[in-house]
Amino acid sequence: MNSIHMNANTLKYISLLTLTLQNAILGLSMRYARTRPGDIFLSSTAVLMAEFAKLITCLFLVFNEEGKDAQKFVRSLHKTIIANPMDTLKVCVPSLVYIVQNNLLYVSASHLDAATYQVTYQLKILTTAMFAVVILRRKLLNTQWGALLLLVMGIVLVQLAQTEGPASGSAGGAAAAATAASSGGAPEQNRMLGLWAALGACFLSGFAGIYFEKILKGAEISVWMRNVQLSLLSIPFGLLTCFVNDGSRIFDQGFFKGYDLFVWYLVLLQAGGGLIVAVVVKYADNILKGFATSLAIIISCVASIYIFDFNLTLQFSFGAGLVIASIFLYGYDPARSSPKPTMQGPGGDEEKLLPRV
Repeated sequence: MNSIHMNANTLKYISLLTLTLQNAILGLSMRYARTRPGDIFLSSTAVLMAEFAKLITCLFLVFNEEGKDAQKFVRSLHKTIIANPMDTLKVCVPSLVYIVQNNLLYVSASHLDAATYQVTYQLKILTTAMFAVVILRRKLLNTQWGALLLLVMGIVLVQLAQTEGPASGSAGGAAAAATAASSGGAPEQNRMLGLWAALGACFLSGFAGIYFEKILKGAEISVWMRNVQLSLLSIPFGLLTCFVNDGSRIFDQGFFKGYDLFVWYLVLLQAGGGLIVAVVVKYADNILKGFATSLAIIISCVASIYIFDFNLTLQFSFGAGLVIASIFLYGYDPARSSPKPTMQGPGGDEEKLLPRV
């Protein structure tokens, strides 16, 4: 029993470390990749390549689930994707939404410093809660409504701290980005565009997450098979996005213009992010996820000071503190802390399929 308990605790700490690093490193890496000197890669192509990487990974995981039997693997794919077209079509909506969302995240990372991006993107908690109430008819606790209010206040403070003057923001990082832009690298900095892109990504993230949770309920399909469906349908949307947004540049400069080892690392990091969360979420409760997100914000702030010359102000720190507090408050369930035994309803296990935020 002691060894089982130790293994469970070990998995919890591994989950904490994995979630924290994935949350922090992705934002920092995206910002660096979009502002460093030299040829800049096309973000639409990076999003498409991430979908290819996710598809290959999920196909391997489904193959493993089928006992590494090639015939069973092919039959399973045919039964789920080809023989059940209506179910596959349901996945078209989140497929398109995730492609647009990931492109918006690159726009946001191009125009917001990593710390502001990391804090602002936590607004997805609010949009996820809104869609959970509207689509899933889920009721929020009073503490969760209070947490959402704190979240909005914190993000407003962070944004105001970054717009009060050049001294309050990332002056060095902006200068570096401007230098890169003048040499044909990073796009010119536009904080308002970055903010709107982040808000759009938050809105789409909330909708796609809740919609995906809704279609998972009642369906006897593994998370990996659902991700195969998602990627298969996301790839055509990704190709369309590439040629609509960057068609002329792709034909003139090539699909992989600006790619190097760091960009390929970023593609794999983005592809693996959602899959990592899907793996560790069953070991991580809301408190643990709150720690992971909060530590990621702190790491992003500290790293931004050294990497991007970010100037951490008192107002930004207070706003980030409110966001961190709201994350813990939103995940706090008073009923769980009471000693009363609770009966789990028929939908109890289904709600654990995806994290709520």
